[in-house]
Amino acid sequence: MELYYMEDDETIARAVKEYLSQKGYAVSIFGTLESGKRALERHLPNIALIDWNMPDGRGDHFCRWIRSKWNELPIIFLTVRDDTRDIISGFWDGADDYITKPFELEILYSRIHALLRRAGNVQSQYLSCGPVSIDKNKMTVFCGEEAIPVSQTEYQLLQLLMENKGKTVTRERLLTQIWDSNGNYVNDNTLTVTMKRLREKLHHPPCLLTIRSFGYRMEDEI
Repeated sequence: MELYYMEDDETIARAVKEYLSQKGYAVSIFGTLESGKRALERHLPNIALIDWNMPDGRGDHFCRWIRSKWNELPIIFLTVRDDTRDIISGFWDGADDYITKPFELEILYSRIHALLRRAGNVQSQYLSCGPVSIDKNKMTVFCGEEAIPVSQTEYQLLQLLMENKGKTVTRERLLTQIWDSNGNYVNDNTLTVTMKRLREKLHHPPCLLTIRSFGYRMEDEI
């Protein structure tokens, strides 16, 4: 299980990481919301923990940003803000749970375990690369926060490339899996035209690369 923790207090972050690592979690710590945002756009964890007060912003705003892109990602606030209004606001902003500091690590682990048991595997629902993301359950495509209308073939093309992110997918494989598998025998130019339309709809994202003479590849921006 992968867990992202947005926390600028190194002592608390270290204690949480050491404890949860012993329980089998792969924990990544982010000292700023911006670094956490970049990580989420590259790869989605199973769950996110967020501190409210961060050096570069507020956790409640960050929570709303997450909900605008990944509605089912489990989120827990870990914060010193224990006012009733803050707790209620945290849930309205999209948090699934709210734990005030100081807290017992055993309690945190139990709350995480219970939340993940209810949520299931959220990672399998979403694909993302750069500004482009896919919700596989709803079969919807986004570029940033903009919903992008695509055809069935364009969606299949994008999904196949994103499922193989970091790998070059050959033109032959794309033609075989997307068109020939449906009994539609087409020439090579069909793929070129479909890719051109898809790129235009996605505003020519730099993460969608053409590998000349071979095929295409989705690559997270460095």
